[in-house]
Amino acid sequence: MKLSKRTLLKLKNKNKKLKPNKYKKLKREGLRGKIKGTIERPRLSVYRSNEHIYAQIIDDTHSKTLLACSTLDRSIKLNLSTGGRTCDDSRLIGEKLAELSLQKNITKIVFDRGPYLYHGRIKALADGARAGGLQF
Repeated sequence: MKLSKRTLLKLKNKNKKLKPNKYKKLKREGLRGKIKGTIERPRLSVYRSNEHIYAQIIDDTHSKTLLACSTLDRSIKLNLSTGGRTCDDSRLIGEKLAELSLQKNITKIVFDRGPYLYHGRIKALADGARAGGLQF
């Protein structure tokens, strides 16, 4: 179900037929239609919960996850200041993901922020990945 941005905003403002989770899903699908990961440039997908942040590098042509990294990993969990709720922790995740991807000879990626704004923890993760050597 592909809807234009204008239709999405109308439905959101009317608040009659579209619940928040449905709106979030439609927003994500609208963005995902423009972003595809290939073998040359895989997609860096980000999921953010209240407690943790998860990032994975995906090849969409073969539907395979090449790398995954989160605040729940043992090696990262020891270095975190708080349980993964801060921008510093997200930046650390981005740097670790960049380190792992460079070991697998992945240097160029496409950033998929999902339904989240490019702000706060999402931006910190992207900055950490760039600092680690990934090119967006």
